Amino acid sequence: MKDEADWLAIATKLARRAGFTDDPVLEPVAADGSIRIFFRLRFVDGRNAMLIAPGDDSTAAQKEARAAWLIGRHLSANLAANAAPTPQMYAFDEDSLALLCEDLGTTQLFTVAAGLRQVGDREKLLGLYRQTITALLAMQLQAAAGFDPNWCCDTPVYDQNLMLERESGYFLRAFWRDLLGQKEPLALAAEFQRLAAMAAQAPAIFFLHRDFQSRNIMIHEGRPRFIDYQGGRLGPLGYDLASLLIDPYVGLDQTMRQELLRFYLAELRQRLPVDEEEFHRHFLALAMQRNLQILGAFAFLSQRRGKTFFAAYLRPALASLNHLLADGMFSFLPTLTVCAQQATALLDKYEPG
Repeated sequence: MKDEADWLAIATKLARRAGFTDDPVLEPVAADGSIRIFFRLRFVDGRNAMLIAPGDDSTAAQKEARAAWLIGRHLSANLAANAAPTPQMYAFDEDSLALLCEDLGTTQLFTVAAGLRQVGDREKLLGLYRQTITALLAMQLQAAAGFDPNWCCDTPVYDQNLMLERESGYFLRAFWRDLLGQKEPLALAAEFQRLAAMAAQAPAIFFLHRDFQSRNIMIHEGRPRFIDYQGGRLGPLGYDLASLLIDPYVGLDQTMRQELLRFYLAELRQRLPVDEEEFHRHFLALAMQRNLQILGAFAFLSQRRGKTFFAAYLRPALASLNHLLADGMFSFLPTLTVCAQQATALLDKYEPG
């Protein structure tokens, strides 16, 4: 197990390779749901950088570390002409699997959005989200070119198997069974299969971040920049957009969500031909998949990892799920609808920790 002195030696080596001449000072940086290790490097000349390393020696952690470097390098190079929204990659250590990259600061979209909502500056908030959506769309379209699925630490594409295992399955295991202590209704598996089949109709040929939410979007030098892309793969356009709009950390109201969806479609129409009715149908199905994933993740992180911060967002995420289920398009999910309604009452009995 490496201590801070070991990480300092690795950081210094990588900094030298990247062209930094001063010795860095390391500052540990807390992670949200990740088990990875983060350090901010501060240099005498006033520059900063970030050191990111695996949290353990598992095969999964090693794959994730390599994906962060390989995908990150592709994103920063492929999008450079349009001011890459992801961090610039500086250097990678094959032994420790630590990477050195650009430091995007500490200001998250989550924090800025909360401040703007508190003062009631809706127009500025909308402007910030429009700016984020424009950068997202550029990344989705441009980063798909030359993307190598072998870089992925997980599956190379977002597909039905992933939906059933990591999203609806995650919801069922971590939220419904483990956190709420409920048994699986017999009809639920068939409903999840049908939902996944609907979501899989969206073309999975674009770059997918897969955790595109306000705590993974930094506001750096006046513009949005994106982190935690290491789970990237090929996938559909609507998924990352849905992740941003239904993000329970910020809790955008329905009017703003619809306005931003229309903005995204207007931007997309300038680049690709769009069947808006079909896109909207795919978007709702993908939003449902993402919502199930969020509830599973928040339940797991708050209960199994002891990160009770996430428990506060279970109710907003559940409210979002109930709102989606009220759409007539999801009339084929009656069992899930009943479960989501029951979960609202069951959550009142849950106390994190």
